[in-house]
Amino acid sequence: MTKIGLISDTHNYYDPQIEEYFSDRDEIWHAGDFGSIEIAEKLEKIAPLIGVYGNIDGQDIRKVYPLHQRFSKEGVDVWMTHIGGVPGRYCIPIIEEIKKNTPDLFICGHSHILKIARDQSLDKMLYMNPGAAGKHGFQVHRTIVRFSIDNGKIHDLEVINLGKMGIG
Repeated sequence: MTKIGLISDTHNYYDPQIEEYFSDRDEIWHAGDFGSIEIAEKLEKIAPLIGVYGNIDGQDIRKVYPLHQRFSKEGVDVWMTHIGGVPGRYCIPIIEEIKKNTPDLFICGHSHILKIARDQSLDKMLYMNPGAAGKHGFQVHRTIVRFSIDNGKIHDLEVINLGKMGIG
């Protein structure tokens, strides 16, 4: 079993609550828009980090983290990218590949909108966007997600509200 902490759109803001919520995680996955390499370094002190760069990330992040991550974890095929769209409306560069080679779990950020849903049109693929953990954007609440993967199954899914925008 692997315990995952999922975060996105920190926009160079590191909420100290992240340590508390991710301290028991085996890995942290960041779906882009870190804001700076310092955010990645702080997360790496908690647990090993897998990430992708987002549209606001500079060369410091892009040198370390790719645009896409496609990997297997505990029997689950995972695809993570920053700009991916939503079920039924995936981004043009993504849609062909997602239909041709559908992952079990598709993770993206960018929209700042927390959404976890099964895409019934794509072999019941699980879609996750953890919302935004940073202070920039229009979201009402800052959110992160925790879950576990074991033997091809995702379980213990939990959404954590870090507080309202501008507070923290």
